[in-house]
Parts: sequence; C-alpha cells; structure tokens
Amino acid sequence: MRHGPIPGVHGRVRPLTLLGEPVLHTPCREVTDFGPELDRLVEDLFATMYAAQGVGLAANQIGVPLRVFVYDCPDDEDNRHLGHVVNPRLVELDGVTVRGPEGCLSLPGLEAGTERHDHAVIEGVTRTGEPVTVHGTGWFARCLQHEYDHLEGRVYADRLTGWRHRRLMRQASRASWGRGTSWGRGR
Repeated sequence: MRHGPIPGVHGRVRPLTLLGEPVLHTPCREVTDFGPELDRLVEDLFATMYAAQGVGLAANQIGVPLRVFVYDCPDDEDNRHLGHVVNPRLVELDGVTVRGPEGCLSLPGLEAGTERHDHAVIEGVTRTGEPVTVHGTGWFARCLQHEYDHLEGRVYADRLTGWRHRRLMRQASRASWGRGTSWGRGR
C-alpha cells in the first residue's frame, strides 16, 4: 500500500545533459529557496528519472546547477529506497570497496567497472527543509555516491583510470550523442 502522492506524477520530463556539458563538470550551488520552484524541480527530477528508466538523478543532469538529487533504487537485498535529498553531505563511507558495473543517464548506453564503497551515509534536508539521513548499502550505496559525485561536478568516468578510462572515452566518442567531442583525451 502506498501512502502519499506518487513522486514525479506532476513533473515534466526534461532533456538530460550529456558528458562534456559544463554544468555536469562544475560543483552545484546550495539550495537556499525552499518554495514552489524547488517542489517543481524535485517533481521534474522524478519524472525525468522514471522516463529515462534510471535509479537516481541529480539536478545538474537536467541542467540545473543546484544540490538536489532523487532516487528510486534497490539495495542488494532488493529493498526499495525512494526519496530525495537537498543540500546533501556525504558523511560516511566504509565497508569494502567493490568494483561493479556503473552507468549514467548522462552517458547513455555505456557502463564501466567503477570502485565504490559498500556503505554510504548522506545527510541533508527534504524539499520542505526537514533534516534527513540516508544510509545505503550495496547497490544503493553505489547510487548515493554516484548522485553525490554529480553535485560535486564529477561523473563516474572521472573515477576511472588507465585502460578503463580510455575505453569508456573511446566508446563515448563513438556514441551518437558523443560524436565530434574531444573530452577525456590524454588520460
């Protein structure tokens, strides 16, 4: 049984920003206005994430440089985690480091083995300013770290080195959305 409104139902699907667009590579600003515009942004993030069949989405992935992300992601035990965080802070990373497949809606169709901690804790507030703490393990911990990275101006490709990074950049440059770009060279 579901209580409360379904997130994203009243949102608008927005275009996704893609690797190489400056808004993805610049740290986002803190949210200071907790009014109707923030409500609309959160709804649009959910609507866009669901339309793109993702498990998380940060505001800069739709071109808005604010510290907000949404998620609807299972953990390794298939427990569903659904919510959003405004002005998140990554306050704890621990557990084993696991290299696992990671993709991104801003690098559509690509993925690479990326190292992440198996446990993460994010603190922030909701769109109404209520404090929130989110604990993630396994796949959900990976999602939290991934979305937090976006707000810091990083994409998962930035965590790759050597042949993994070179291979992903080659694949991105060959993708229809990445043709003609020159990012990521020389790493």
